[in-house]
Amino acid sequence: MTATTAGVVSFYRNSAATLRARRAVQSRLVDRLGNGRLAAFGLALLLAARWATASGGRTAWLAAAIAVTLGFVALVWWSNRAKAELQRTDDLVTLADEGAHRAARHWSELPVRDWEPAPASHPYAVDLDLFGTASLAQLLPPMSSAPGRTTLRSWLVAPAAPAVVEERQLAVAELARDSAFRDELARRGMRITSSAQSLAELEAWARSDGWLRGRPGLLAATIAIPCATLGLAAAQLAGAVAHSYWIAPALIGWALTARHGKAFAGSFAPVVGRSNTLRRYAQMAHLVSETRFTGPALTGLQARLAAGPRPAHASMRALTALADCSELRLSPMLYVIVNTLTLWDFHVVHLLERWQKASGRHVGQWLGALGEIESLSALATVAHDNPDWTFPRLDAGAPVILEARALGHPLLSDDEGVRNDVTVGPAGTILVVTGSNMAGKSTLLRSIGLNLVLSQAGSVVCARELRHPPAILHTSMRVQDSLARGVSYFMAELERLKSVVDAADAVPPQAPRVLVYLLDEILHGTNSAERTIAARHVLTHLAASGAIGAVSTHDLQLVDVPELAAVARHVHFQETFSRTDGVASMSFDYRLRPGKATSSNALKLLELVGLLVPLYDNS
Repeated sequence: MTATTAGVVSFYRNSAATLRARRAVQSRLVDRLGNGRLAAFGLALLLAARWATASGGRTAWLAAAIAVTLGFVALVWWSNRAKAELQRTDDLVTLADEGAHRAARHWSELPVRDWEPAPASHPYAVDLDLFGTASLAQLLPPMSSAPGRTTLRSWLVAPAAPAVVEERQLAVAELARDSAFRDELARRGMRITSSAQSLAELEAWARSDGWLRGRPGLLAATIAIPCATLGLAAAQLAGAVAHSYWIAPALIGWALTARHGKAFAGSFAPVVGRSNTLRRYAQMAHLVSETRFTGPALTGLQARLAAGPRPAHASMRALTALADCSELRLSPMLYVIVNTLTLWDFHVVHLLERWQKASGRHVGQWLGALGEIESLSALATVAHDNPDWTFPRLDAGAPVILEARALGHPLLSDDEGVRNDVTVGPAGTILVVTGSNMAGKSTLLRSIGLNLVLSQAGSVVCARELRHPPAILHTSMRVQDSLARGVSYFMAELERLKSVVDAADAVPPQAPRVLVYLLDEILHGTNSAERTIAARHVLTHLAASGAIGAVSTHDLQLVDVPELAAVARHVHFQETFSRTDGVASMSFDYRLRPGKATSSNALKLLELVGLLVPLYDNS
């Protein structure tokens, strides 16, 4: 582990140790407050009983009972606050532990969160491990399932415009310096599990007009009927009337409730049961709104959260309160009593529709802003966790070239990864990477691809320097056959290559983006002679299209094809094979070297695993 990584791991571990010490103190306080609540409750009951049975001095006993009851209420409030602080500390401990594991690339210790996977047909997501175990998504801190992960996923699977990338870089750099904000934002979002579909339903409901608003007569009746019910009930209790006349308006009220039951279900569905989710969104919006930012992207997001009659956090808190009110239906006994006396459902719907009219059209804007700031904060955490990474430079000028110094694989730890200087381009050339099995060819291509994805999302990249043109990325690496589709491995590979070629042909001359392709072991699903002919046609076509890219192969015959000599730029990896006391071993330094590879290692690997008796001496 390098000193840089060790410093980041130490930062997180020290934070976790401090937080665990704080948690121990908070846990003891919660236990003591719980015992105090129980004691105060018991004492209040005893004093109330003594007051009820006392023959004299009852005022003193009543005063004591009231005082202890007030103390009990205060202890309940204090206890709830202490539990909330304990939960907050628990969450921060989780974040610190995960941060240490991310920095060290301990994938087995990190949770695999439910990111929506990209389709198999996506140009690069599957090949480059964007989602799943040991993926780019697992390198990111916790985020809300939506809109946080939904937004950042869209950034990773499609490149942003250069001007947008530049704004995001400024925001990421600013947030990378504010660990407290990032941790608190992640903590508030990590427990939000609402899906993108549920948020879409909420937005659609918020923009709707509602059904009660256009019925003023019905609304007036829902006020008059409870007044009659409560008035007649009070009159009966006071003895002013002898019969239960209040039952008549109550039955009329229930008839109205039954008549509009389906409409109630539609009004409550987007909010009922979602109080905690709405409350956490309000907390996130409040945090963003009260934080001081300087960059244009972040201040712009704050402005979006301030749109509307009230700031997003205030409006969301009001909606949370109404969602709590709508959940009275989940307590049937209490609901029957309250709705009989007040026509509760109608009044909650009326308040919800008032909220819709005032704030509903801003909901999509608020949630979108939260998704963007969560995404920027997640990328800022990547920058914080990897201080030796750098911001790339998007260069739209000529010549069309991708150039990197000390480029590494973002998902490899410092102990595993080796960084290399790499140049892809200019247009009309192909970087041909040769070398034996396991030498590092595929890792190099994925390093180029993953860093290009990070760059065009607005993130730092695993390199000392990286500059490249605005790019459309296509890869062909993890090709799979399909029994369900009746597609052989070779046909699947051809389909993938066809998509790359079509994408290159679809880019017009002088387009603002260049196609960058990465092809791993091209056409190795067929025999050597046909592979050479087919690969020659594909590669010369790509070179002529104006695209730039890299191709890896361990087929030394392919690199000698005359048609490729004019366009190929050769680099290679090599291995060292040795034998000590009759035991074979092989090692790699993963250093990229100019020129073509001059050796292969398939037979040596067979010997190394015991499948081939050694036929030569390489000691």
